[in-house]
Amino acid sequence: MTGEMDGGESDGEVCHMKKRGICLLLAAVMLCCAACGSRQTTEGGGEKDRYMTDPVPEGKPAPVEPQDAVVDGDAVGRCTFSISCETIWDNMELCVESKRTLVPEDGVIFPAAEVEFYEGESVFDVLQRVCRENKIHMESSWTPVYNSVYVEGIQNLYEFDVGEGSGWMYAVNGWYPNYGCSRYSLQDGDVVEWRYTCDYGADIGGGYMAGGE
Repeated sequence: MTGEMDGGESDGEVCHMKKRGICLLLAAVMLCCAACGSRQTTEGGGEKDRYMTDPVPEGKPAPVEPQDAVVDGDAVGRCTFSISCETIWDNMELCVESKRTLVPEDGVIFPAAEVEFYEGESVFDVLQRVCRENKIHMESSWTPVYNSVYVEGIQNLYEFDVGEGSGWMYAVNGWYPNYGCSRYSLQDGDVVEWRYTCDYGADIGGGYMAGGE
């Protein structure tokens, strides 16, 4: 609707007032949250961090925020890196028909190989480089609430392409981190696996990991 309203205010003025009211409300909510602190209690009694990450299991590395990461271009480490989607073969009837030809016969997109990285780089940094150098498609998006990158698709195989519980997850030394791949700082000798799950991680030993990609 265009033109003036009965009260003498245009639609544009009313819309502006509504938007301003919403902004003020959001600002009040944010201030309230800040006053309550940056941590929230989980059901198990632990505390989530400011980016909604559950407590990291004892003995596992804590996340390193991307904005705090310091990359040393002179210090080179090595890790074993692989990308696979073999689980799709066991669920091919659920796979989007146009995507079926994208699944390799052995399910291996990038076979386990030793790759180099600079000290301070994340799992995502290496994934980007491996995909770029080997001409493997990869798409990701930034998720501010988790302060991390979310990997949506590799080799044009995306989340939900093989059912509602499907998507990409990563594991380091057999553990599926409960935080995003751009927050995981690599160490020399790490073994990184990117695997496609068709059942919220249950079919690859990861279980349902909300923050583990």
